Amino acid sequence: MKRKKVCGAVALAGAMCAGSAMAQSSVTIYGIIDTGVMYTTNANAAGNSNFKMPSLTGSFPSRIGFKGTEDLGGGLQAMFVLESGFAPDTGAMGQGNRLFGRQSYVGLKGDWGQIMLGRQVNMTYLSGLKTDVMGPNIFAIGSIDAYLPNARSDNAIGYLGTFSGFTLGATYSFGRDTSGTGGPAATNCPGEVAGNSKACRQVTGMLGYDGKGFGVTTSYDILYGNTGASGGLSSSSNSDQRITVNGYFMLGDTKIGAGVIDRRTRAAANVNTDSDLYYLGVSYPISTALVLDAQISRLDVKSSPNDVNLLVARLTYNLSKRTALYTSVGRITNGGTSAVAIDAGGTIGAGKNQVGVMTGIRHTF
Repeated sequence: MKRKKVCGAVALAGAMCAGSAMAQSSVTIYGIIDTGVMYTTNANAAGNSNFKMPSLTGSFPSRIGFKGTEDLGGGLQAMFVLESGFAPDTGAMGQGNRLFGRQSYVGLKGDWGQIMLGRQVNMTYLSGLKTDVMGPNIFAIGSIDAYLPNARSDNAIGYLGTFSGFTLGATYSFGRDTSGTGGPAATNCPGEVAGNSKACRQVTGMLGYDGKGFGVTTSYDILYGNTGASGGLSSSSNSDQRITVNGYFMLGDTKIGAGVIDRRTRAAANVNTDSDLYYLGVSYPISTALVLDAQISRLDVKSSPNDVNLLVARLTYNLSKRTALYTSVGRITNGGTSAVAIDAGGTIGAGKNQVGVMTGIRHTF
């Protein structure tokens, strides 16, 4: 990814860049633009198909970001990240029309790790980065559980550190999600309520280890509700908990990744649901320019026929280090009355199966 360095003194004060300033601070501008055309079957109850240009993601969600550091001396650095998601089909801002909806934090880092304050990805998001070979692809486990590729927390304090191959991380949010209109992952739970210390709070934690050619990670995530929150979490006594166990190993240049997400929801009116989401994927470089990714996943809803199975493959041809063409194909099957669409944010008739194909282009800068 090519990144443009801008003198931190110019970014903050508009002053002329001096050599000493460049040595102590910098700002990086980066981004991804990714879009294409998609076809899906059974896009409604009547079983009609649909052609469209999706808004949420292609192979990766589109974004533009700014990040920077300042050397404070003694091995200590100040740092920040501002990252905005957008829909290339319309140019609209993402994540509930937030200006910097993907990330917006400031912090300090040193040999002991880093501490961050603001909106940030939490440990559920980070725990699957190395094992989920499809990632935030238009057809992926994020179609089954929209929270996974959108696991971010507003009003959060975060810590992340790596020591001798071990990675430790945690976040604590005073109000996990201020948006009620941010797409399929919006939950309308801003929190920070006087007299209710659990309202919309969230705690996540992660422990991981990376060795030579393999890695394992586990994470814990619990979020609480409050009046007006979605997903049945209309009280601070309601909760949604996820525990993940993930792993990967390398066979030469081929990566095999797998994991399980155990989810337990304690919602209003004693509506309790337990489920396990399993996934197994492989990423195989056919050549230096051509990569094949494939993944199978299954949602097992306990004491319910509403299970979901998803099979996905993606072929990516890298025209350069910055530009790639790709085609994704997938098939999802819904048991019982389940209505999980194959594409993130898409539609499907209840109990129907669906096939999807998307061809697109991705450019990074």
